[in-house]
Amino acid sequence: MARRLAAGKASHSAQQGFAYVWALMLVLIMGIYLAQVGDAWQNRIQRNKEEELLRVGNEIRLAIKQYSEQGTAGSAQYPKNIKDLVQDPRVPFPRHYLRKAYKDPMTGDDWSYIGGPGGGFMGVQSKSTAKPLKTDNFETEYTSFKEAKSYQDWRFAHWPNQGGLGRK
Repeated sequence: MARRLAAGKASHSAQQGFAYVWALMLVLIMGIYLAQVGDAWQNRIQRNKEEELLRVGNEIRLAIKQYSEQGTAGSAQYPKNIKDLVQDPRVPFPRHYLRKAYKDPMTGDDWSYIGGPGGGFMGVQSKSTAKPLKTDNFETEYTSFKEAKSYQDWRFAHWPNQGGLGRK
């Protein structure tokens, strides 16, 4: 009888140990799965920010083009800051090229300006040093973005005499 009790206790602790190992394996598998879900979610967020960067950057480029074309005849004037595109300070009546002063979607901060003639800026670029996920299928004017090492290489500018293409 004593042997049977001892054997039963040994069998019971072996079952507990086996259940403990299975529980640890389950936690490990769930951890790996959740890490992969987190990575996929981060990629989705970054892709959405990239789309926003392309949309807003192009909108700013077009606004700079319109702003510079509205200057005095013969000399293109560039905005001094992004707020000049929201409300043109050169005229006494409301003239808007942008609905609002957009922030850099990648950083949530102000843009880095690409200097232009006369002390203004002719374009913007992100301050983010992160590597882009998108490396292909860009609009024609942004094909140079394929070689970008970071979002800082995505330049949205109205280059004089170049049709406003986003070049390096």
